[in-house]
Amino acid sequence: MTKEKYPIETVRHSTAHILAAAVMELFPGTKLGVGPVIPNGFFYDFDLPRPLTPADLLKLEKRMRQIIARGDAFVREEMPLGEAIDFFEKRNQPYKVELLRDLRSKGTTKVRSEESQDVDAGRPEVASVYRTGQFVDLCRGPHVATSKDIGVFRLTKIAGAYWRGSEKNPMLTRIYGLAFGAETELKDFLAMMEEAERRDHRKLGAELDLFMISPEVGMGLPLWLPKGAFIRKQMEDFVRGMEEAAGYQYVYTPHIARKHLYEISGHWQHYRDSMYAPLDIEGEEYLLRPMNCPHHIEIYRHEQRSYRDLPLRIAEFGTVYRFEKSGELFGLTRVRGFTINDAHIFCTEEQIKKEVIAVMDLVKKVYSAFGFKDYWMRLSLRDPRDTEKYIADPKMWDRAEDAMRAALAARKAKYVSAEGEAAFYGPKIDFQFRDALGREFTASTVQLDFNLPEKFGLEYVGSDGAKHRPVLIHRAPLGSVERVFAFLIEHHAGAFPLWLSPVQVQVIPVGLKHLRPARSLGKELKGAGIRAAVDEGRDTVGYKIRKSEKQKIPYMLVIGDKEAKGRTLTVRIRGKQKTISMTRKAFIARVLKEAERKR
Repeated sequence: MTKEKYPIETVRHSTAHILAAAVMELFPGTKLGVGPVIPNGFFYDFDLPRPLTPADLLKLEKRMRQIIARGDAFVREEMPLGEAIDFFEKRNQPYKVELLRDLRSKGTTKVRSEESQDVDAGRPEVASVYRTGQFVDLCRGPHVATSKDIGVFRLTKIAGAYWRGSEKNPMLTRIYGLAFGAETELKDFLAMMEEAERRDHRKLGAELDLFMISPEVGMGLPLWLPKGAFIRKQMEDFVRGMEEAAGYQYVYTPHIARKHLYEISGHWQHYRDSMYAPLDIEGEEYLLRPMNCPHHIEIYRHEQRSYRDLPLRIAEFGTVYRFEKSGELFGLTRVRGFTINDAHIFCTEEQIKKEVIAVMDLVKKVYSAFGFKDYWMRLSLRDPRDTEKYIADPKMWDRAEDAMRAALAARKAKYVSAEGEAAFYGPKIDFQFRDALGREFTASTVQLDFNLPEKFGLEYVGSDGAKHRPVLIHRAPLGSVERVFAFLIEHHAGAFPLWLSPVQVQVIPVGLKHLRPARSLGKELKGAGIRAAVDEGRDTVGYKIRKSEKQKIPYMLVIGDKEAKGRTLTVRIRGKQKTISMTRKAFIARVLKEAERKR
C-alpha cells in the first residue's frame, strides 16, 4: 500500500512516532508524553534532558529523514496490562505508566471526554504497543506499514505544555509538526501560515496599540488601549442602536451573584470546572458570573408579566468570567474575562419564528457592517434516539425544531443540519463564517431554551387568564466582543473599515510653513464630523507617509504649496500607490458617505 492510500490522519500519527523515535536517538533518557494528530499535522510532548533550540528542530528533521530512509516497519504487539506496566517501568517511562495505571483503575486514559485514548477502548485488560526499529510506544494505532510510507513533513515550533493540561503537573516540551501527502499541499499550507502570521491579532494588536495583556493584572484579562477602546465603543454603539430600534431594552447587572442563583440555573452543577471559586462575603458564598442569563431572568421575574408584555427583549453588554487554563489562553480569542453582546427574549411559542427571523436579520446587518460576507448557518437538532441527553418531551422538540426550520426557510437561508448537536434544553442556530484565510468560526448563536423557564418557574398570564410558561431565546449577534474584535483585526489585517478607524484622515504637512494650513484643514475636517489628525512632527514627508501606512489609516492628505494655496487636495488612499486630486468639498462628501454606509 502506498502512502497516498493511507488516510492522512494515519500518516500524521505515524509521523509523530517517527519524531519520537528521532528524539530518543538524539536525546537518550527522554521521557515520552503523548503524540496525537491535530489539524494539518501532529505534536508530541517530551520530558527532555535539556531545553531545545530552533536549531534542534533541523537536527530532528534530518534524523527523521534518516529513519524514513531506513524503512523501519511499524509492528503492533499486544501485552497484558500488568506486563505493559512492567515493560514501561523498566524503560523509565513514567508518563506511559501513569496512563496504563489509569486504564487499569478507570477503564480509560482520557482526562477529558474530548481527548483521544492511547489504547483500545473496551479492552482495558490489554495494551497495544508499536515498534518502529528500536523505538517502542504505547499506542492503539493504526499506522502505515513502514517509515517509507510517511509523506512530506515539517517541524514548526517548540512550546511548553503541562502534562495532561494541568498546572499541577510537570511542564513538558511540545514539538509541533505539519504532515501532508504531497509537497504542494505543504507549500500551500506554509504560505497560508505566513499570511496568518501577518494577520495575527496579537501582533497587530501590539503594532496598532489596540490592547495589551499585563502579567501584573493577570493572564487572559486584556486591557483595552485608547485606539482599541474607541473601536470597541463604535462596535457596541452600532449594535446597541440597532437593537434599541428593534425593541430591545438595555439593562446593567452585577458581575457577581449569590452561589444559590447558579444552583437554581444549574450552572454550578454542570459548569463548575469553568467557574471561579466562590467568594466568601459575610459568611455567604458569591460567584463571578459565568453567564448573564440568570440575572436577566431575575429581571423578568421582577413583576407579573402578561401576554401583552411579550416578547420581552432584555439586552446587555455583560462581562462574564470563565476559568480557562493558562495553556489554553490565546490573545483575545481565549480569555478569562470577556463581554457578551447578550440578550434574552421571553416570548410565547407562537412568537418563536418571528423572533428568530428578526435575530437572523440583525446578525446579517452586523456582519455586513463589519465586512464579513462568507457565512452560513448550522441548525443544531436533537438526536431523537438519545433520551438521556435531551429533555424528554418529543412534542416540544418537534414544535421548536419546526419553528427554527420555518425561520430559516422564510429567509431562504443557507444552512446545514447537525443532528445531536443541540443543547440539552432546545435546538439552536449557529452562525458560521469563514475568514480571509479560509478558517471557519462560530461567531453568533440563537438558542431556544425550555429548561431555564421551568427551573425558575417563569410565568405569564395568557389571553385566557391562565398562567403559561414562556420560551427563552438566548442570542448574541457579536458573541464575545473580544473574540469578534480579534476576528475583525485578522479579517481586515488591521485595516479597519472607515467607520471603525480611530483616525480616518491623516493630514501631513510637507514642511514647517505648511503646518498652519494643515491645522486649518484638520479643524475643517473635524468640524464636518471626520476624525482627522495632523502630523506635526519634524520628520520627512516620506517617513510620515510610511508611519501613517503602518498605522493603516484610510486616507492621507499631503499639504504642500499647491494644497496650501488652493482648494484641491492630494489624496492618498490606503492600499493604493497612486494619489488622486479632489476638491475639499468632494473629499469631505466622499469620506462622510463611506462612513455612513458602514462597509
